[in-house]
Amino acid sequence: MALIQCDFFSETLGLSSSMNVILPQSAPSQIGMDSKAGHAQAKHKTLYLLHGLSDDHSIWLRRTSIERYVSSLGIAVVMPAVHRSYYADMAAGGNYWTFISEELPAIARSFFPLSDRREDNFVAGLSMGGYGAFKLALNKPDQYAAAASLSGALDAAKLAARMPDLANQIFGAGNGANEVPNNLFLAADTLVQSDSSIPLLYQCCGTEDFLYEDNIRFREHAKQLGLPLAYEEGPGEHEWGYWDKQIQRVLEWLPL
Repeated sequence: MALIQCDFFSETLGLSSSMNVILPQSAPSQIGMDSKAGHAQAKHKTLYLLHGLSDDHSIWLRRTSIERYVSSLGIAVVMPAVHRSYYADMAAGGNYWTFISEELPAIARSFFPLSDRREDNFVAGLSMGGYGAFKLALNKPDQYAAAASLSGALDAAKLAARMPDLANQIFGAGNGANEVPNNLFLAADTLVQSDSSIPLLYQCCGTEDFLYEDNIRFREHAKQLGLPLAYEEGPGEHEWGYWDKQIQRVLEWLPL
């Protein structure tokens, strides 16, 4: 595998940004790694892997063995920085929804041999990143074949109760958290009423996680709508030991 630490300028944000990118490499002589698969592809299948509220683009590499986990899968992994944006066009901040949903994939594909086919693109994330992953899948179903949320902060309106100052910065003092694209429940309603193909969804959460009840509510809403949702739960808190195990489950589940 190749690891690229990429700094670039975002026209959408008006500032320099960063992403880490893992690319498949044929390296059969590399000790301790299975880096054989996918190297012959002209354009790589891609997993966009999103970070949580207190993290950045380096966190998946620092807290898990994601590079080793994907080495035999022939898939690229793009890990962007979005700061504390909730993957939104912020009321008092950058347009991170436009950045993550439009500009970032275009920039990544201009730099690296990444496929733009829907069936080759997936998104996953933890906590705030789980919200971001489902936000992309539900609002941009033509771009992603599958999405996974690990302990996702799936109810944007709850942010106002937990962190009112941050919520005002992100969604404004109005009702932005309860509107599409920010409200995942409404985004799911809108998707099932459209003619768009619905991405496969994977959701997991630890039963001791403070976001467990939020996840149960979204699971039940998805079931009522008939969304193709695979759900798993078990003992676990909001911590990296749980996410390190579950990202391996996500990679097994992805339709590669």
